[in-house]
Amino acid sequence: MKERRARPWTGPDDPSGLLVTVTNQPSDATPEADLATLLRPVVRESSVSEVAKRLLDHLSAGNIKPGTRLPAERQLAEALGVARSSVRGALSALDVLGIIEIRPGSGSYVREGTSEFLPRAINWGLMLGQRRTRDLVEVRTYMEGVSARLAAERAGDEDVARLEEHLRHMQEAGSDVKAFIDADIAFHLECASIARNTVLSDILHSIRALLQVWMERVSDIEGTVSGTLCEHDAVLKAIRDRNPEGADRAMAEHMRMASARLRESVGDEPQQG
Repeated sequence: MKERRARPWTGPDDPSGLLVTVTNQPSDATPEADLATLLRPVVRESSVSEVAKRLLDHLSAGNIKPGTRLPAERQLAEALGVARSSVRGALSALDVLGIIEIRPGSGSYVREGTSEFLPRAINWGLMLGQRRTRDLVEVRTYMEGVSARLAAERAGDEDVARLEEHLRHMQEAGSDVKAFIDADIAFHLECASIARNTVLSDILHSIRALLQVWMERVSDIEGTVSGTLCEHDAVLKAIRDRNPEGADRAMAEHMRMASARLRESVGDEPQQG
């Protein structure tokens, strides 16, 4: 996958480099007439993916609320300083992802019911190699290790029994990918719960969407199921044995292998240095 150079941030609240200073904006919605004022021209030539990323940044930041009608292609093109074909392609991509709805003769609207928006946003970020998404994957790797170590130190017999049940559900899922993914996520969230650190547990629960996307992307890669089962079994064994260092090592190995599978799913190469 070709590396895409990210635009520098223009400020802590403007990761997309797209926002201008906006005052007196209502917190519950951005009127269609005002939306174009949030945009400014892209300095360098923009591709379809670049325009889509800019729009996605605003969607994920909550600047464009569900149900909002987006400005017309012409307005977006003028605001961004790009060809209408780039805007049209970006809107089509977001429509395919289920983030917006294109209604012929009416316009493009942000879909209502955004509970599944974050997984789509993360998936999009993975495909485009966005730095923030990579950073999220990296942070998750370290947090999972801490979670496993603390779980091994603090687990009781009932805690271990719940982990064993989650692993059993993974083993029994067979060809039911959703059941396997649900059990996999439950295993990791259970580890965080057993760690008895509320901050760590809250953080890992908040990035549940990442776990979901992670597993969905790698589920069809050969060896994912068998490898994942073996890796989880090693983590479980270390926690059952109350071996914090062993649990940390086992989880680190699982994260290493899982990250490799994730990179393979997006055609990415390991970062050097």
